[in-house]
Amino acid sequence: MKLAVVVQRYGADINGGAELHARYIAEHLAQHAQVEVLTTCARDYITWKNEWPPGEERINGVRVRRFAVSKPRDPHDFGRRSHLVFERPHSVADELAWLDSEGPTSPDLVRHLARTEAEVDFFVFFSYRYYHSWHGIRAVPDKAVLVPTAERDPAAGVSIFGPVFRGARALMFNSFEERALIEAVSGRTGPGVVVGVGSEIPDQPQPGRFRKKFDVRRPFAIYVGRIDENKGCRELFDYFGRYATMNPRGLDLVLVGSRVLDVPVHPRIRYTGFLSDEDKFDAIAASDVLVMPSRYESLSMVALEAWALGRPVLANGQCDVLRGQVIRGNGGLYYESFEEFAEALYALEGAGPIGGPFGRNGREFFRRHYAWPVIERKYLEMFDRLKREPAAGALDPVPGWMARRKRDRPPAAAVVDAVKAGPVVH
Repeated sequence: MKLAVVVQRYGADINGGAELHARYIAEHLAQHAQVEVLTTCARDYITWKNEWPPGEERINGVRVRRFAVSKPRDPHDFGRRSHLVFERPHSVADELAWLDSEGPTSPDLVRHLARTEAEVDFFVFFSYRYYHSWHGIRAVPDKAVLVPTAERDPAAGVSIFGPVFRGARALMFNSFEERALIEAVSGRTGPGVVVGVGSEIPDQPQPGRFRKKFDVRRPFAIYVGRIDENKGCRELFDYFGRYATMNPRGLDLVLVGSRVLDVPVHPRIRYTGFLSDEDKFDAIAASDVLVMPSRYESLSMVALEAWALGRPVLANGQCDVLRGQVIRGNGGLYYESFEEFAEALYALEGAGPIGGPFGRNGREFFRRHYAWPVIERKYLEMFDRLKREPAAGALDPVPGWMARRKRDRPPAAAVVDAVKAGPVVH
């Protein structure tokens, strides 16, 4: 079986989000099939500027083929078009212009998909909202398997994605909440499974090694990820500063990851920067609790990693996916206000009575649902099913020239707001 993983950017040094998810899946499916990654020359997700040369290379044993981005993203143009599509009535032409503005715009990549369709059994697309997925799935619908990585944000309500959600051969969801959202906005009823992603968990992380290397002496909560307002970090800084004032002997906060937002200067906040996987897992193992403050996630890989290491998780309860993960795994607590944040952080300190049991519950939840043999089996079973079943046919056509220009599409944010919110707990 020959598979192609198609993703917006790809590299061994891209350590997070859908791109890391795609790399893990590509490397693990390569144990069962011939796998090639098709991606762009972009490294930066804000500009999509070409930084890698076009052509082929191998990353961790997997062949990677890169295609040039025809134009970088203009953040101001993209912001203006996002406001129109998300907040105001608009046309299909407006949505297509927004998609082109978001990028990464790579017609060469899409043409390659069409040329090689006969040679590939399935194309596994990552992240529904980008240029390569929308145009690529329309180019090879009968062989398109989509990993949407959809969050509950306005992009999910953009009408041009409905035919893609309905027309792809299968969807591999990250969570039950993501599946419920996509089915509600698109009416999809085709093959799909909640699968998520595993992680490369070390057998014996060494928390003492992290403490010695970074001179960390006090108990601490940890945040791992991009330090960005869009990830909830500004609110986290506010909440933690108030918590620290109320609890002089409470936990410190350690931050791991690349920085977009300035980190406050505070005696109990420590920023380590981007860490190697070894240091990252040592740090999680050394922590009392992992904090996930984001309101928009399709799946939290780092929460799964914390559970795999037996650490409880404190999650933002305003994110349906995180709240659902915590409830289903019985692996921590969630908060919706500062008061709940402070009380939960206090309760989850390592010296308390509940952090340990939550961590053990999380470890068992990870083992049953997110260990790599489970993830690999779900993908392989889906590929086998699709080989046996006939393809549904072509996607819904794009409206004609006049119809594309009718301002008959509702604000995308209103479409998402109309979908029932809340975690899926069954």
